[in-house]
Amino acid sequence: MTKRLSLRVLFIAVFASMLGLGIVVPLLPYYADTLGATGIGIGLIFSGFALSRAVFMPLIGRYSDRRGRKYFILIGLGLFTILSISYIFASSVAGLTLVRIAHGFASAMVVPVAMAYVADFSPPGKEGLCMGSFNTSLFLGLGCGPLIGGVVLDAVGIEMVFLLMAALSGVAFLICLAFLPEAPSLQRMTSSIRLAAGSIHMKPILFFRIMNAYANGTFMVFLPVIATFWFGLSAFEAGVIISLSILATGLLQRPFGTFADRFSKTGLIVLGSVIVSLCLIIIPFTSGFFGLIIVSFILGIGSALAMPASTAVVAIAGREFGQGSCMGAFNTAMSVGMVTSPIISGYVMDILDIRAAFEIAGIISLIAAIAFLVLARRAGIDSYH
Repeated sequence: MTKRLSLRVLFIAVFASMLGLGIVVPLLPYYADTLGATGIGIGLIFSGFALSRAVFMPLIGRYSDRRGRKYFILIGLGLFTILSISYIFASSVAGLTLVRIAHGFASAMVVPVAMAYVADFSPPGKEGLCMGSFNTSLFLGLGCGPLIGGVVLDAVGIEMVFLLMAALSGVAFLICLAFLPEAPSLQRMTSSIRLAAGSIHMKPILFFRIMNAYANGTFMVFLPVIATFWFGLSAFEAGVIISLSILATGLLQRPFGTFADRFSKTGLIVLGSVIVSLCLIIIPFTSGFFGLIIVSFILGIGSALAMPASTAVVAIAGREFGQGSCMGAFNTAMSVGMVTSPIISGYVMDILDIRAAFEIAGIISLIAAIAFLVLARRAGIDSYH
């Protein structure tokens, strides 16, 4: 009963906090534009969040293996609530970047620690199902957010968007404070970030996560730009496109998690990566609201194929090196990709145009999928138990 209660509380809390993040993230380019941000400026604002996560997640993940999970989750959600309001008072690109850096630190205490908590309870052979179920709450929160954020922005303005994000984070904090028990003490162990990241089975997964985040980061940050400035869509329409893509990823996490337990994890990751890459290349040649919806929806399916398989491998590695350390390393790899993607794609946008940013990101991602296949086969990921 404790296990079931813990997982349900985590799913609700992560959904609420990710809904808050999803509401505001697609709208940040518009907010940054009102502060005079260029393409590089937009990239720096997003990269500040990811860079902060990359620095702190491995440390927090390791400490959560030793000191327990709940304490870190509560601190992170509490900071989420406070920092959400801070966005309102950011009056420059530099100020907004500082708020994003602080928000990244808070995020480092929530998602990877919650993932480690779920991995603690994942039975052997069911890692894909358990992690896929958890990913559902994460992606559904992120997916519903842009749609709600677009409606709120058009109706009452950007300040109410930030206040709504604060309210959702506060609800998640109260739920965890009241109902989330601490992870069982028998799960606590001495962990090593160095050994976790250096594991032969983790290296290909970390490489995949960096490149996957690079591809999805370009999509999330710059789709609103190409949708509005090139195709003339509204903020609401851009939010719908992003929401449907992420919702497709979220709704398919559990069934594709079952696939990851039964079929080749390497094959699922490669197939998903190729689909995402091709969709990025196609986006600039797509015009109109419904064309972008179709391509973005397919991109979401590609992400759904890859994520449960990759997190299942991490959960298996966590039994040896510590779930907090492995999930921290996995999410740090994501942050590395999220740091580089807005800067690289923002630079390409400034020197060429927004269409080239998508095309180059897609080509790089496609090459990375081939490289991952080679690394994964050498590491024997599908035989890892």
